[in-house]
Amino acid sequence: MALSRRDFFKYGGATAAGVLTGGRALDLGAVESFATSIRIKEAKAFPGVCPYCAVGCAQLIYVKDGKIIDIEGDPNTPHTEGALCPKGSSTYQLSINDKRLTKAMYRAPGSDKWEEKPLDWMMEQIAQRIKKGRDEAFVEKVKVGDKEVTVNRCEGIAWLGSSVLDNEENYLIAKLSRGMGLVNVENSARVCHSATVPALGATFGRGAMTTNLIDVVNADVIMPTSNWAECHPVSYKWVMKAKERGAKIIHVDPRFTRTSATADIWVPIRSGTNTVYFGGLIRYAIESKKYFHEYVVSYTNAPFLVDPNFKTPTDLNGLFTGYDKGKRSYDQTSWKFQLDEAGYPKQDPTLRDPNCVFQLLRRHYSRYTPEMVERVCGIPKDLFLKVADIFCSASGPDKTSTISYALQLNQSTNGVQQIRALCLLQLILGNIGRPGGGVVALRGHSNVQGATDFGTLYHMLPGYPAMPLQAAHPTLMDYLEKTTPKGGFWVNNPKFVVSQLKAWWGPAATKENDFAYDYLPKREKGDAYSHQHFLVAMLKKQVKGFIVMGQNPAVDSPNAKMARQALRTLEWMVVVDLFETDTAAVWKEPGIDPKSSKVEVFFIPGAPAAEKDGSITNTMRLAQWHTKAVEPPGEARSDAAFIVDVGTRLKALYKDSKAKKDRPILDLVWEYQPVGPKKEPKMELVLKEINGYATDEIKDKDGKVLFKKDDHLKTFAQLRDDGLTACGNWIYGGIYPEEGKNLAARRGKSKEGDYLAHEWGFVWPANRRILYNRASADPSGKPWSEKKKLIWWDAEQKKWVGLDVPDFGLAMAPDAPRAKEGLLKGISGIDAFIMNPHGRGQFFASVLDGPFPEHYEPFESPTQNLLSKVQNNPVAKVFDIGDLNKLGGPDKYPYILTTYRLTEHHAAGMSRHVPWLSELFYGHFAEIGPEMAKELGIANGDMITVETPRAKIKLQAMVTERIKSFMINGKKVHQVGIPWHWGYQGATKSARGDITNDLVASLGDPTTFIQESKALLCSVRKGVA
Repeated sequence: MALSRRDFFKYGGATAAGVLTGGRALDLGAVESFATSIRIKEAKAFPGVCPYCAVGCAQLIYVKDGKIIDIEGDPNTPHTEGALCPKGSSTYQLSINDKRLTKAMYRAPGSDKWEEKPLDWMMEQIAQRIKKGRDEAFVEKVKVGDKEVTVNRCEGIAWLGSSVLDNEENYLIAKLSRGMGLVNVENSARVCHSATVPALGATFGRGAMTTNLIDVVNADVIMPTSNWAECHPVSYKWVMKAKERGAKIIHVDPRFTRTSATADIWVPIRSGTNTVYFGGLIRYAIESKKYFHEYVVSYTNAPFLVDPNFKTPTDLNGLFTGYDKGKRSYDQTSWKFQLDEAGYPKQDPTLRDPNCVFQLLRRHYSRYTPEMVERVCGIPKDLFLKVADIFCSASGPDKTSTISYALQLNQSTNGVQQIRALCLLQLILGNIGRPGGGVVALRGHSNVQGATDFGTLYHMLPGYPAMPLQAAHPTLMDYLEKTTPKGGFWVNNPKFVVSQLKAWWGPAATKENDFAYDYLPKREKGDAYSHQHFLVAMLKKQVKGFIVMGQNPAVDSPNAKMARQALRTLEWMVVVDLFETDTAAVWKEPGIDPKSSKVEVFFIPGAPAAEKDGSITNTMRLAQWHTKAVEPPGEARSDAAFIVDVGTRLKALYKDSKAKKDRPILDLVWEYQPVGPKKEPKMELVLKEINGYATDEIKDKDGKVLFKKDDHLKTFAQLRDDGLTACGNWIYGGIYPEEGKNLAARRGKSKEGDYLAHEWGFVWPANRRILYNRASADPSGKPWSEKKKLIWWDAEQKKWVGLDVPDFGLAMAPDAPRAKEGLLKGISGIDAFIMNPHGRGQFFASVLDGPFPEHYEPFESPTQNLLSKVQNNPVAKVFDIGDLNKLGGPDKYPYILTTYRLTEHHAAGMSRHVPWLSELFYGHFAEIGPEMAKELGIANGDMITVETPRAKIKLQAMVTERIKSFMINGKKVHQVGIPWHWGYQGATKSARGDITNDLVASLGDPTTFIQESKALLCSVRKGVA
């Protein structure tokens, strides 16, 4: 039965469950549809982007009479098709929520209450605290050897940006904080996905997802190693569409989840042992000859010959050549290639030379047998062999496979190498740069990709140039010589860096003063300034001031109990957020006497994406613009307004200074035209600076004007190192190529045949949807097969053509020799990985803990390392904070503990303040298996205590078959799974609970210092006494 409008009003009181009219069932689909149309009738729709995970679901925000009345998915979105998950469907309550703070709040040192204060007073006090903290802790020069080096460094203040802030806001944080001299600059990527960038970067050349979510549909086999269906649910539709087309799904996860339920095969794996699993698959691919031989020879460094002095852990029982036990680091002298007369690596295309990378790789993984996989990972041998055959068969000209991962691989003292092992597997199977192939890095915050791209991390500048070190990079010449390779696209590094310096310091950055290079703060060393480092520095009262925006380190930090103790020792803290977070309320944590904490807290109300302009870059490098739909309520305003206001006030406070150390602030280009009572900056001015523009008239060699002063640049290929171009982030070059043409704001319909949707938003670099796509064609330039074609060489047009923007020189023929000069210096017509120095995918690469991934046990493990005599990563970071960082063994802590997230909650607590989400769970819980529960006398729903040497938490037991035990080296080991979203703040009682990250140790991967929170040991007991 259908409904007319008159029928709708007739039956309008009927329930959504259905009604009977005259004995007939009434279909209420039309009722619901019409109800929606009434709700949004005469409302204006604004383009939005979901602020939760990094799938980047585009939204339509409906506004009527200046108020948001509805938010729904945009049905035209190519990668989501209008769908939203529970979190996305609840974004309405981020704006319309009586728990939201809309007034500036002040907590005096030792006080037990908040006080309302005028926003202007708050901002002036904040600026004064920053100036005082900077002046007291500022180091202008240091002695390095017998030379005095300008370092312009302030270690006394930390700034924690956010992966839920927009690109433009992260850029402003990076610019202002570096202008202030800060080195303690981070965002939440450090504790969630920081291992991704060096792992993917060292292997392929860029530290980002290689493919596109839509392209997953073209895979023949898909291997999620995370809980894709629950943590990134809307994007999982492409996995299911691939399955409908015949693809096999292999889910590798310690727990049985909704992802497992959709899979053809579930592979339970002990947390922290993924390198053994991937190593076993690499060995299987080699020994069964299922690797893609021609791809490997042509597009990787497998044929390159390595220094004969180099030895692998197979030879040295767990260590690579060059290990220094005293320094706990490697001398990488032998980690190099043999070179020919031209300085290029010697090669053996037969892959038979014992010193070639391929044979070293083969020898390295010779220990990673199916039997070893079973003993270490707990995966039965027969199951492993079945999976190995299916996955490794998805290789060659006609087949490809996709692998996804998230935090299970990242959050480990072996994080970079676990991800590297996955990358090497895809490389040896020839699955990079091809349709249905690639590595899907599933990021968990809406803009964790963008925040990383824009350099709100201690070790890098926007666009991925390194932050300078005082000893290695005292001058611009030293910096460029040591950070610029001899070949590959990074030879253009001087153009990127000089253009960025011009964007930041404008007319003050001249050729005569090395473009104000001295203004950049120089790090003392590499082992400093990360999220975990500056928490320890707070604890030791070395960091005294803290700005935190859109993040909740009281909950999301490892060893979170210690982190909260550190926060309470600060002199002052600024929190910019929507709600009173656990961090903002750290002085009144349950069980803490507020008088005991002297931290002065300034709470500034922020605005969600629906209430401001800006762009967000999702997990597949897609930047999408959201438009301000309504004014933020009360004194709330955008994060950009706060940052620009702080910068403006600091300039005013320093205006009379004659000190050279203050020039980086005074000379900072800071003209963003703030308007209105809330001083909101014009975000497209920020985007123009990011994109790049001409600082003066630019002419060609014949005198023809190419760009007038202030003209937008069209592409990063137009950047220069002579000061005539300014560019805040080179990888985003082309996002705003002319006035009024913001490509991130595009929501265009795809042209016929454009399955990758190039008219929707902007993907860095150069709107390229699949990276390394030169590898989708064979060395001669022809598609490997008709089924898997993407781009190819058109001999008549003498250029690369196809279904994507070529990740290659457009007119570089397949038979082109290595270029001696130019943008692609050192690259030949078959070098598909243009960002790498030799244009090849890198099996063998310089990473701090080894050129090949090697397995080491987590620092808390139920077993000895069965692969070698070296138990833990020999170069991992162990933070020295005494009893606050005790480690445990299986005698007292016999159970494996892993942490995870839920569909209905987000990270450290934004969702806890949303009633629609908070009420979906009864409370905090731990999953344990029936056998373990029976041994401990625990019934489903009982309260239990979970303890590690750092802390103990109380929560409810969920006894479930989803949690299985493992047989590890012949011994049964039980595991416990705990979600980590809870804290002491939240909209409902069910949203509040003990903090899971209290259980985690202060440990770090040696490259990124990401913590080990997926593989711990714990004890469990019934009751909470």
